Amino acid sequence: MGVALTELLLIKQIDIGLLKNKVLAVDSPMWLYQFLSSIRQRDGTLLTDSKGNVTSHLIGLLSRVSSLLQSDINLAFVFDGKPPKLKHLTLEKRKEVKIEAQKKFEQAKEKADEDLMKKYASRTSRLTEEMIGEAKRLVEAFGLPVIEAPSEAEAQASLIVKTGNAFALATNDADALLFGAPRIVRNLNIAGKKKRKDKLSFEIISPDMIDLKENLDHMGISHDQLVALAMLIGTDYNGGGIKGVGPKTALKLVREHGTNFEKLFEDAKWSDFFEFEWKEVFELIRNMPADENFHLEWKNIDEEKIMKLLVDKHDFSEERVRNQIEGLAKAKEKKRQKGLGEFFG
Repeated sequence: MGVALTELLLIKQIDIGLLKNKVLAVDSPMWLYQFLSSIRQRDGTLLTDSKGNVTSHLIGLLSRVSSLLQSDINLAFVFDGKPPKLKHLTLEKRKEVKIEAQKKFEQAKEKADEDLMKKYASRTSRLTEEMIGEAKRLVEAFGLPVIEAPSEAEAQASLIVKTGNAFALATNDADALLFGAPRIVRNLNIAGKKKRKDKLSFEIISPDMIDLKENLDHMGISHDQLVALAMLIGTDYNGGGIKGVGPKTALKLVREHGTNFEKLFEDAKWSDFFEFEWKEVFELIRNMPADENFHLEWKNIDEEKIMKLLVDKHDFSEERVRNQIEGLAKAKEKKRQKGLGEFFG
């Protein structure tokens, strides 16, 4: 749904320097899926070690985390907990899409059509418990906080930003605005590029930011109305939304009905499309469980743990990993010396 919502939003490109010395709460599942989708071989298959274990997620984390830390950006990683019951239908549909994509990938493979193989392979991405566990271990080895959300990572990360413990939520999914994230930072991509949707080429992209208050003022609606608008388009909890209602029409309807959501969803014929009440989705989004007792603590890098996971277990180049670690150490020392210089100056 996030893509549809962005059509209505004011999105500002930013310089990476704006994020210097700030904390970003990372939507970890989104990042990991992004790595699995984009970091692949020419024929679309995932990168693996000598034992056939997938390594695309770890390659992505190593590269992006190293790059952002060297840019003096602090990261706190938030992971999903138990998905809400209303999300199960969406998850099942996503599973069906992946199964269909896998079939088309196999057909393309039989024809040795690498372009089609790559196209369909990226749609088969599955994030396993083992991958998630390895990602957490690598993040912790970098000395970064790992926060377990009781439910949706985006809701927990939004709370971290709302309480002032982070500057923004790092995700490419505008849905996070529904949980009240004051700011979203998108496109913190490797090498500043990403694959064009449904295409085989890449486009150069820059980080950008979406400010919640600025956008609510721009659209002339409240946060509750934004949630209602999103429900008309379709969220993870009511996939597909109301047939025939796009972003512009949804905004028009929300403005016309004000806060009379009962009339809004009655006129939109919600019951024709969903067996559950609109209030179930609305209340779920507005009251998504999030732990207020989260703890953020940054520690020193554990080089030994990083080497064991990446080099010993997954055959990463020892030289490459050490270079990344040394780059971080140099950046940290440079920052320390600069701090001392300012202190004694």
